[in-house]
Amino acid sequence: MVQSAPRFSFNSSRFPDFKPRMICNHSFFRGLLLVAPFAVAVMSGGCNNAEQHASSTRPLPALGAKVDDTSVSGISSGAYMAGQFQMAHAKRVVGAAIIAGGPYGCSESIFANTMPGTGTAILNLSKAVNGCMLDLLGIWGVSDPEDLARKAEERAAKGEIDPIADVVRDRVYLFTGTSDRTVAPAIVKHAAEFYEKLGVPKANIELISNLPAGHAFVTDDEGSACSVSGEPYVVDCDYDQAGALLKFIYGDLQPRATTLSGNFIDFDQRPFVRDDNSAELAETGVVYVPKACTETPGCRVHIAFHGCAQNREAIGDTFIKESGFARWADTNRIVVLFPQVADSAANPQGCWDWWGYTGPKYLTRDAPQIAAVNRMLDALQATGGGA
Repeated sequence: MVQSAPRFSFNSSRFPDFKPRMICNHSFFRGLLLVAPFAVAVMSGGCNNAEQHASSTRPLPALGAKVDDTSVSGISSGAYMAGQFQMAHAKRVVGAAIIAGGPYGCSESIFANTMPGTGTAILNLSKAVNGCMLDLLGIWGVSDPEDLARKAEERAAKGEIDPIADVVRDRVYLFTGTSDRTVAPAIVKHAAEFYEKLGVPKANIELISNLPAGHAFVTDDEGSACSVSGEPYVVDCDYDQAGALLKFIYGDLQPRATTLSGNFIDFDQRPFVRDDNSAELAETGVVYVPKACTETPGCRVHIAFHGCAQNREAIGDTFIKESGFARWADTNRIVVLFPQVADSAANPQGCWDWWGYTGPKYLTRDAPQIAAVNRMLDALQATGGGA
């Protein structure tokens, strides 16, 4: 049985790597590609969607982390979420890395909040795909940095996000690959301009746009060929993106580890969400804790948001263990948090919410996903329980 989906302008030749995924326990749903839903209906299949890591989960360790020195990064939908978390909790965030993503608030329709239920999210879909990925709506002012900066300032004035003055002090790294056909380079450049319009000094913004990368996270020794856009969305371009973005945000760092001293810990995400799990998070997330951070409090935290079809249900631990974050964290007293979104009927490819599928507050600090991840920071800040 197939459910009709909203009509969008979709050219399959622009997305040669799209493969419909089989999602268990749903009779029908709308398909999603990478960062937003498309008009592709996919039938459910007979697979086991259980949390394979649930039996080994532990509470998130209380490490006495220095959460007011937190940084965030993300690829694709995770890039949008990194920007949203940064804006919502700018008092805690000192820097952000936006990889193949656009400016904060890009997908919000001018008719947002005028329709009940899922109406707002549906209105946002077409704008997200056509305007904030493919850059096809520029003539109508979609993804206009100045307009989006003004809206962000209005949101801050209403207290829905932290003051813009806290964002202005941040350092922002942005990246677009020349082989990326999923999110247009112009969209990423608009994100850079958005930060400039907010008042972030140009010296605090770095835009990398000269590597032949596909739609993926880039490494210097792991993943697919550089120009590939496809699972696991990790590519080898002889460029250490994890190190580059962490050094841009934090300054000089100790050389990365060759052998890890710490541990990847599966932790239970359920205590951080409401009973109805409106955040649509997976039961289990992952945190990398260097040995030094179990011995002495005060480590910084980096939050790495995966992209669509890049959660553990889709690719296992590839992004978590091959992105390179742990190697830099290990020698620089940085805890790396890898929160996980679950596949669901509304979100079958496990994307972070940047168009409103969790509700109309998705851009604010009250957004279910943003609130849940912020509670994770609170838990890491607590003391009295090492890893």
